[in-house]
Amino acid sequence: MSDSTIFDIAVVGGGINGAGIAYDASGRGARVLLLEKGDLASGTSSASSKLIHGGLRYLEHREFGLVREALVERERLWAMAPHAIQPLRLVLPVEGGQRPWWLLRAGLFVYDHLGGRKRLPPTLTIRLDQHPAGAVLRHGGRAFEYSDGWCDDARLVVLNARGAAKRGATILPRHALTHAQRSGEWWTLTAGGRQFRARALVNAAGPGVADVIAAAEAPPSPALRLVRGSHIVVPALFRHPYGYFLQLADRRIIFALPFEGDFTLIGTTDVDHARGHPVAPSQEEIDYLLRAANHWFKIKLTASDIVHSFSGVRPLVADASGRPEEASRGYRFDLSPTEAGPPLLTVLGGKLTSFRHVAEKAVDLLTPRLGLRRAWTGGSHLPGGDFPVDGLQDLADGLARDYPFLSADEALRLAKAYGTEARSWLGRARSRADLGTDYGEGLSEAEVRWMVEEEFAQTADDILWRRSKLGLRMNAAGRSRLEDDLARRAA
Repeated sequence: MSDSTIFDIAVVGGGINGAGIAYDASGRGARVLLLEKGDLASGTSSASSKLIHGGLRYLEHREFGLVREALVERERLWAMAPHAIQPLRLVLPVEGGQRPWWLLRAGLFVYDHLGGRKRLPPTLTIRLDQHPAGAVLRHGGRAFEYSDGWCDDARLVVLNARGAAKRGATILPRHALTHAQRSGEWWTLTAGGRQFRARALVNAAGPGVADVIAAAEAPPSPALRLVRGSHIVVPALFRHPYGYFLQLADRRIIFALPFEGDFTLIGTTDVDHARGHPVAPSQEEIDYLLRAANHWFKIKLTASDIVHSFSGVRPLVADASGRPEEASRGYRFDLSPTEAGPPLLTVLGGKLTSFRHVAEKAVDLLTPRLGLRRAWTGGSHLPGGDFPVDGLQDLADGLARDYPFLSADEALRLAKAYGTEARSWLGRARSRADLGTDYGEGLSEAEVRWMVEEEFAQTADDILWRRSKLGLRMNAAGRSRLEDDLARRAA
């Protein structure tokens, strides 16, 4: 690629919406450029609750269309990426003083039937004193067990970007857009000290959409409401495979989810976020999550139990809701008129589960102006996802059989991360030594090379927190060796 290339679409933003749009558009024959100021998924898209879900609580706000869309997408995404997405059964206890049993049951009935559920099992009514999920809770009685999905959010972004690159897209992390100007039939863009040209510009910068609009000197879009969601990670509060959907006295909810084998993920908060402020959990948020967990679980948590915490800012379309948790998770598009010249499409809002549909609709809007092919991603497989939705354990077992130096846990981690592409970098290895430097926790030089050459990783954080979650376990010596090797590689 030369800087003189005229792209059909330049996408600004390397989160899930931007990567999804790049994947969709590249598969329709468009020449696509993706610009991201940091690493892929370095913002909101790596800071979710890691759920592919319909949004049960959104039914309470009568957002039936949003819930239905997400429920339909839930199984579709599972089929696209059965390595990065797996079903998860969640337990919703019924406690006096909260929403009544009949209301929850009615909501779950709608949840089961609104989105055309096919493979996921239906809701069950259970007794916590007779269920594995009940033993760790301070409160017993009736509960519901229902279906949603677990997702490695950052890897889902990377897989979309990799899928786009395999179809010819140019993916450029650490290329911040500083200026965009209409020049005849195309946009002239300045990013990372280079200039690019594109027939259309897509603003999918999430919380930073206003910055892109300012760089393009375009009319302002409707106001966004920035809402911060924070999570904490603690040593595992339970060892069974269920997650929890837990109601609180203020009528909010939190999730407590199994996370990376040895941990529990607890979140999220909903707090209005001031533009320009650090994106990090406040002490008030941390205290809130600890109190919420201690209300429900027998194990008493303190701040010293927190091994990791993170925050993301959700760019929500501003509405009249008074509380942040009530703000709509819907989305909208702003497309510049034809007479304005080369199109500028701004994507506002959205949620992780709906990204594929959002991307499809975004590219549909540009198709008449660019002459692109029809939508296609609904039946596609993201890289490594070309195996049956119920075949993950078989895939992991095959890796453990063919590479006997891998433990069962290591084989499962690699199957979840890379799917059928794990063998692309494991190659003919017959021992750990064949994979090069061992950084600890199962991370090898061969895997790092794949992340750098195929998944756009550049730094230790890219590798340890976004391409994997090995940062939870990696010691300082292993991280230092990794940083030194990456520096030598970049020199």
